[in-house]
Amino acid sequence: MQDEAGISLLGALGALGNGALWIAQNIAMAFYNFGYAVSHPQLWLDWTDKQSMMRFIYYGGSKELFFVALTAFLLLTIYGFWRNEFMWACVRVLEGFANTVGRFFAWAGLIMVLQQIIIVFMQRIFTRPDIIIGFGIPLDFDISWYAEELKLYNALVVTLCATYTFVQGGHVRVDLFYAGAKYRTKKIIDMFGSLFFMIPSAVLIWMYGWFFMWRHLMVPKPSASDTLERLLLKSRAFRWNVETIGFSPNGFTAYFLFKLLLVAFVGMVFLQAVAFFYRSYLELKEGPESEGKYLDKDTLGEGEEAYEGTH
Repeated sequence: MQDEAGISLLGALGALGNGALWIAQNIAMAFYNFGYAVSHPQLWLDWTDKQSMMRFIYYGGSKELFFVALTAFLLLTIYGFWRNEFMWACVRVLEGFANTVGRFFAWAGLIMVLQQIIIVFMQRIFTRPDIIIGFGIPLDFDISWYAEELKLYNALVVTLCATYTFVQGGHVRVDLFYAGAKYRTKKIIDMFGSLFFMIPSAVLIWMYGWFFMWRHLMVPKPSASDTLERLLLKSRAFRWNVETIGFSPNGFTAYFLFKLLLVAFVGMVFLQAVAFFYRSYLELKEGPESEGKYLDKDTLGEGEEAYEGTH
């Protein structure tokens, strides 16, 4: 029994060592892969070449891209540990990006409401089956097209304003013990959550969401399990096949946009997870007086402080 236990332990240690070696090799190769991609853009950015297109699709959800992103994160983090002002700059840039995108696309909510009002008036008062908008080259779509388009506005708000809402502290929090925890404990929880929940979840969804998006844009359909060689073979039969199927015969004809928004959403969540990890570490290191440092939060204006956080 002791011999079997020893063999099992040695096997586990060997597997762990092989895994660590594999990770180290891929991190080392990340420098080469990044340099090669930057120095040979025509191999993956020349979309007039079908093989170039397939390389772009493959590398967009590949382990090569994952290790390039991981290596960049490690290098930036190590440098940020040494130069905290650089890490604060990363936080301000990433949070500023989330705020800017979120504040802009939040207006989609107003457009959605106004369009719904127009649809009701056109249907119930003017009894029109369509809406024509435009000068010179008018856009003529059935009422059902505009009705289904409302889902796009909702998707814009949900996907592109999610990280903005996170920065603003507007997401619903299911709190069991966080509120009563000490300051340092909260920051450690935040660091752990961003590093072991937000980032892995974003990476996993990206890996599959990337190919899910392309499956609705082209044929033959790519798969997350396809090798580069297999995708290059598929390039011979490549043609665009953009999804335009709606829920009704005259419904919205750009459903591929929802797949694009899924990828954009995941990318922004990943960046915000990095920013949140950095902020949590810096606030942990600098103490309670740094909490909320450089945080650009919206306000209702002077004299409205009592109502903030209640909407």
